[in-house]
Amino acid sequence: MEAKIENPQLRALDIKNQILELTKDYYQLQFNQKKDFREGDRVNYAGRFFGEEEMTNLVDSSLEFWLTSGRYTDAFEEKLAKEIGLPFALFVNSGSSANLLAFMTLTSPLLKDRRVKRGDEVITVAAGFPTTVAPIVQYGAVPVFVDVSLPSYNIDCSQLEEALSPKTRAVMVAHTLGNPFDVKKIKDFCTKHNLFLIEDNCDALGSEYCLDGQWKRTGSFGDIGTSSFYPPHHLTTGEGGAVYTKSSLLKRAALSIRDWGRDCYCPSGKDNTCGKRFDFQLGDLPKGYDHKYIYSHFGYNLKASDMQAAIGVAQLDRLSLFTKRRRENWNYLYEGVKDLEEWFILPRETEQAKASWFGFPLTLKKSKQAHFTRKNIVQHLEAKNIQTRMLFGGNILKHPCFVDLKKSDPDSFRVVGDLKITDTIMEDTFWLGVYPGLESKQLDFVIEEIRRFTLSH
Repeated sequence: MEAKIENPQLRALDIKNQILELTKDYYQLQFNQKKDFREGDRVNYAGRFFGEEEMTNLVDSSLEFWLTSGRYTDAFEEKLAKEIGLPFALFVNSGSSANLLAFMTLTSPLLKDRRVKRGDEVITVAAGFPTTVAPIVQYGAVPVFVDVSLPSYNIDCSQLEEALSPKTRAVMVAHTLGNPFDVKKIKDFCTKHNLFLIEDNCDALGSEYCLDGQWKRTGSFGDIGTSSFYPPHHLTTGEGGAVYTKSSLLKRAALSIRDWGRDCYCPSGKDNTCGKRFDFQLGDLPKGYDHKYIYSHFGYNLKASDMQAAIGVAQLDRLSLFTKRRRENWNYLYEGVKDLEEWFILPRETEQAKASWFGFPLTLKKSKQAHFTRKNIVQHLEAKNIQTRMLFGGNILKHPCFVDLKKSDPDSFRVVGDLKITDTIMEDTFWLGVYPGLESKQLDFVIEEIRRFTLSH
């Protein structure tokens, strides 16, 4: 009697299903065992928040061993674009790369006379994260820094007209700590002067703003928006980021610049999508040169892996929950410290906005600095194992890279006014976490320690 020959594909599928089921079991044992919070336990400002779906997607993708972008990337880009309310999204390897790609897209020759050129000016703020500004400097454009406002921590729109010059081509600014900037004022300013708007949405995924009676997601108002998926952010793919736009022209330029600058738009592993691979004559190349190796932009390789996208696909299903929890935790902290307004400037949500908060900022009032400094309270909280963070660079112009830049090239950037509020943030502001992994016991402990320290000084 002949031995039965087993179908290798069916056997492989069976093994894969067993692996995925065991992955779920592993997640439950390793990551889903709740531990009661006790004083002395670490209160993180942020962290990964995930379930078994993220782990099974990750393992599923790894078993396919398609290491670059693939089916999960396609699914993630499609779901993310739909979530933001735009037709196009491109997955990249970090939020900083997303900002780089967004800015460089505006330098594309496809934009003809509107493209940003070296020496052109871009309005931004100094109270933020360095890689919002770095692409402007690295390209050879000129950032123009305006101040921010308290208690929103966002760009001071009253300075926009003063910042304007004949060389201004764009505004590139973030929604600070998830709190939307005044979208209407900035949109009106950009429309009036025919300027591009880049929305750095890295800290604000899930935030909303009501413009002309319609609530829309931040990131959808500008010409191009960006996200970061680093673990502390609103959702995570480990490392990762995205750019998104409603413009098919900007999408075409961004895709080229993300993928080495090539003119070809074939996805990884595909050839001759257009059916004319050997029919092009571009630049000074001979007619028929392989389109896969024709470059229309000075580009990069900013793609992320399909395994990262696999995590993101599951994370997007949790975004509404993440947003809800962040808002709840922010409100919980606010209620716990709102009677300390004598000591602190408390944050305030922008009018016509619903923030998906990245953090809860506090700024020590100048009148109370005789009693204690930011350093004093931050050191107290850190000693209690409560993580704190500065508002990123504080004033980025005070950092060594910009000090050196100013010495070597005094015309490399412009400043409007004295950046008084920016300096206040640099000296007196810190923020605390509101991420979904924080529960009431941890937040109660944070509130108790803030109150204990403040009221004893």
